[in-house]
Amino acid sequence: MDHRLVFAPARPAACVLAIAVATTMLTALIGSVAFAQAPPATPAPAAPAAPKAAPKAAPKAAPTQKPAEIPAPQQPQAQAEQPQLIFSPWTKFCLKGQEANAKQVCFTGKDGRVESGMPVVAAVLIEPENDPKKVLRVTLPLGMSIQPGTRVIVDSGQPMTGPYVICFNNGCMADYEASGELIGKLKKGQGLVIQGINGAGQPISLVLPLQDFAKAYDGPPTDPKKFEEQQKQLQDELQKRAEDARKKLEAQQPSAPQSAAPAAPSR
Repeated sequence: MDHRLVFAPARPAACVLAIAVATTMLTALIGSVAFAQAPPATPAPAAPAAPKAAPKAAPKAAPTQKPAEIPAPQQPQAQAEQPQLIFSPWTKFCLKGQEANAKQVCFTGKDGRVESGMPVVAAVLIEPENDPKKVLRVTLPLGMSIQPGTRVIVDSGQPMTGPYVICFNNGCMADYEASGELIGKLKKGQGLVIQGINGAGQPISLVLPLQDFAKAYDGPPTDPKKFEEQQKQLQDELQKRAEDARKKLEAQQPSAPQSAAPAAPSR
């Protein structure tokens, strides 16, 4: 199984945006901003092909090997333990580059993270101005097996498969064409299921709730200052949960018996 990753540096515009907004969730979109404004990335390379020149005493040709596929979600083998995630709301941003002819690009995204604040899964719908082609970009954490690619499912509908296209420090991304039909399903759906295979060969399945997607998608872009306030509140909540969990763990641990102090030597 191929575990190689492809990394690409973030563009300066994305870095400036991250500093200006100063949020945790936006780090999951940094790669999307940079990647959307850059030429299409080359997909993660497959295993190197065998040399063309074959030995004279070559055995009979074996059947052509099919590319790896994401296994069905109902497979009986062990599945990776699913983390308890805290989700940000679906949020819409519209950004424009500094170039004279730069087009505005709108991003409607959501992420899920663990209590420590580390992002685990994210999805963002990317809409370039005056461009009929829209992209649904999903992000899974680093350490995933690259070769099988990803699957996305809206509720219990027909699954779609897509390869990873690039990896940044915040995770590895896969793109799906966001047709009008798919956007309609996202608006009416309850959950966006994102699946992949981790480095141990175990399937993972993470669900991003869709209840507030339609409101964010059809509504105006979010004010970055308001979003920063929302993220600060979320970060405070994460810190409070982490502190409560620490106190609970300490309360469950038996206190160590105090050893009696040694008596002073008599003279």
